[in-house]
Amino acid sequence: MMYRSLGLMSGSSLDGLDLALVEFLAEGSQWHYRIEAADCYAYTPEWRDRLNRATQLNAQDYLQLHVDYGHHLGELVNRFIEEKGLQYRVGMISSHGHTTFHQPATKLTAQLGDGAALAAATRLPVISDLRSMDVALGGQGAPIVPIGERLLFPNHPYFLNIGGIANVSIATDPYRAFDVCPANRVLNALAEQMGHSMDEGGAIARTGAVRTDLLDQLNALEYYKRSGPKSLPNQFGTDTIVPLLMSSGYDIPDLLCTYVEHMAIQLYQALIQSARTVNPGDMLITGGGAFNAYLIERMTLHLQPLGIKPVIPEAELVQYKEALIMAFIGVLRWRQANTVIDTVTGASSPSVGGALWMGQEA
Repeated sequence: MMYRSLGLMSGSSLDGLDLALVEFLAEGSQWHYRIEAADCYAYTPEWRDRLNRATQLNAQDYLQLHVDYGHHLGELVNRFIEEKGLQYRVGMISSHGHTTFHQPATKLTAQLGDGAALAAATRLPVISDLRSMDVALGGQGAPIVPIGERLLFPNHPYFLNIGGIANVSIATDPYRAFDVCPANRVLNALAEQMGHSMDEGGAIARTGAVRTDLLDQLNALEYYKRSGPKSLPNQFGTDTIVPLLMSSGYDIPDLLCTYVEHMAIQLYQALIQSARTVNPGDMLITGGGAFNAYLIERMTLHLQPLGIKPVIPEAELVQYKEALIMAFIGVLRWRQANTVIDTVTGASSPSVGGALWMGQEA
């Protein structure tokens, strides 16, 4: 059976919307995929500001933003279809939305981007609200990508995605995955203090020095003492990490260098805390952080004692893996198959997550 699904992903780094139209072929229990078209549409300063301030809004204004953003997603999808010449080739849209509130301890998770608005704007079937069912069942609702990793990339034992938040997956039985630490959201916030949108390739961090007192404070944060399943809200990076860094009094290159070291250490700690024995193998690294050469160097060094070798795939997969898996989750939902791995999220059972909006007459 073949499906064409358009995956939409807006990460916590607020750089833009990733779109990937993917053709999936199911042959028995084996899945194959091919990315037909992909792009990233950068947010305008207005949209970046609106999304960044979403958690500060009153209830009515928040819901209005939810609707407005859904229509905006529809406009971007229509633009993507027109620019790529994809008319009549999109079978469905699977939209992650933009996460605002994520508090699984109280069974709350919220992603902006009204699925009905998106379906109305595109006149295509839309699957949205991908995390809520898992959270309602007591799960973390995150990480959400392991279901795609397990079925689409069965030959890799480890996965690391470095987006706004870094999360790791360990393909054992049971499958385990969890958020490691805030990532690009923090690095970008620091780079912006020097007038850059990001620390390109880790060039600024490379010129800095590790401040051990600050590194010790970061590593001592309570989240890192918890075992999985566990997940992080975006606010942990912006409201806890960034203020801690900025109050230290160190200059930005030192802060970047220290935080890169913190990320590398926490990846190592996450792996050794997750299992008594860590087997050697390849770690497929994707997300924008995979392009940060200095960060990858530090992670490679810390992973050497474990026999784990970072692997950076082709640029298209690095950039669009999450949009690819969002597209795949939509296909699973369409087939009424499980969309999450309960051993990853800690939910009481597996579930078929996602709301379906047809967007057209039957």
